Amino acid sequence: QVQLVESGGGLVQPGGSLRLSCVASTSFFCIRNMRWYRQTPGKQREWVASIDPNGSTISADSVKGRFTISRDSAKNTAYLQMNSLKLEDTGVYYCNCLEFWGQGTQVTVSS
Repeated sequence: QVQLVESGGGLVQPGGSLRLSCVASTSFFCIRNMRWYRQTPGKQREWVASIDPNGSTISADSVKGRFTISRDSAKNTAYLQMNSLKLEDTGVYYCNCLEFWGQGTQVTVSS
């Protein structure tokens, strides 16, 4: 069993930045294969970004150039750096590895 715990969400103005963190309790595999998803109001949960064991990253077109996924293996932590936030980025953000999900962290972009 792997526990994933997200943090770092909050209220931010459009154009602002936030950094989300996801701590994996036990799995070395998970921290090397992490994904971020989000659930925005009225929409299904959508994939945001992924990082693979080689450190290669990919991200959804909607966040490309603004969001960056990274990890610190020594801390068993993955990050999602979110810059130039838009109103439509509002939602609950989840980290995921295999069948394991965190509880989510709320991001609200509002003026």
